[in-house]
Amino acid sequence: MAAAEDALADAFAAALRQWPLEGVPRQPEAWLLTVARRRQVDGVRAWARDAAIAAELAVLADTVTDPAGDETLPDHRLRLMLACAHPAIDPRDRAPLMLQTVLGIDAARIASAFLMAPSAMGQRLVRAKARIRQVGIPFEVPEPSEWADRLHGVLSAIYAAFAQGWADAPGADPSAGALADEALWLGRLVAHLRPDEPEALGLLALMTYADARRAARRDSEGAFVPLAQQDTARWDHARIDEAEALLRRASHAGQPGRFQLEAAIQSAHCWRRTGRRADPGEILLLYEGLDALVGTPVSALNRAVALAEVHGAAPALEAIDALQAQAPALQDYQPLWAARAHLHARLGEVPQAQAAYRRAIGLERDPAVRRFLQRRADSLGAGKASPA
Repeated sequence: MAAAEDALADAFAAALRQWPLEGVPRQPEAWLLTVARRRQVDGVRAWARDAAIAAELAVLADTVTDPAGDETLPDHRLRLMLACAHPAIDPRDRAPLMLQTVLGIDAARIASAFLMAPSAMGQRLVRAKARIRQVGIPFEVPEPSEWADRLHGVLSAIYAAFAQGWADAPGADPSAGALADEALWLGRLVAHLRPDEPEALGLLALMTYADARRAARRDSEGAFVPLAQQDTARWDHARIDEAEALLRRASHAGQPGRFQLEAAIQSAHCWRRTGRRADPGEILLLYEGLDALVGTPVSALNRAVALAEVHGAAPALEAIDALQAQAPALQDYQPLWAARAHLHARLGEVPQAQAAYRRAIGLERDPAVRRFLQRRADSLGAGKASPA
């Protein structure tokens, strides 16, 4: 969130300089958001390492038609994202198209977010752009009354961008932290523009919960710390309070959706800050609700991991076995192998656990997480398997 806060600070400083001389603009809030957005654009350009992506972004920025106007929608990237969510574009292609074309994320990282091979994702993006040209889909920002039909794709893209930035080690890739900050900025802007949209509020709550734990993800020596072992004193409790308030607003605004349920799971984990253990039964129920709603391989895996905390490692492993048979895309998904390793270790199945740890280590990009997994694997050789 630091980048967004710096951008807003610059905007307020500019207002203090200009407004006494030029007068207060008709819509001060929109003016501040527009000035802050200009600074954030520099971050977007830094992410667009591929010159073709940067050129494409420039073309879109020049050609998009915006009937709403800057004062209604003061961030150009959000206008472009809404344009990418045109109903004639395949719903499966909208979020990846936004991530590449608007936010400048390369196809390999997008593929990782959607559990696809980079080549397959690249082909999918090429086909989506070809269809836009062939069909002559107008690249224009919808009127505010039409946003509802496009908002889901925009929120999905914002969350995927946040997850990509969040997954990288703090400080290891400066652009990764900027990406997470930018996603938070966009999520906050959508929630501001749609204050009664429960999923916009839910997404902002979800990202705020995660961002509140940023400092606790590494210890003083830079070692990875899993959520269950994080020092809650290092959590940003004011940010957690903000997330709790957002989640309450979302729960009063409408039927629970994906982002509200994911935020509720984060809220349940945050009970630790009160000195009480997170309720594993409550977390399992939330994951079951989430899986019933979205039905993705990742939601099913998370449900299986939560199952272990209530009913033990054996049924959780059975669920993961069945999931792997049904969802081949998970074969190269690092969290699946880390979960398998942990569950085998709880059952005292050391060879299986060590094999799963080796697979997880090979799939992990973050050096700190690799070292964490290696320490877990080494501890098995010393006879320190966790109880089931």
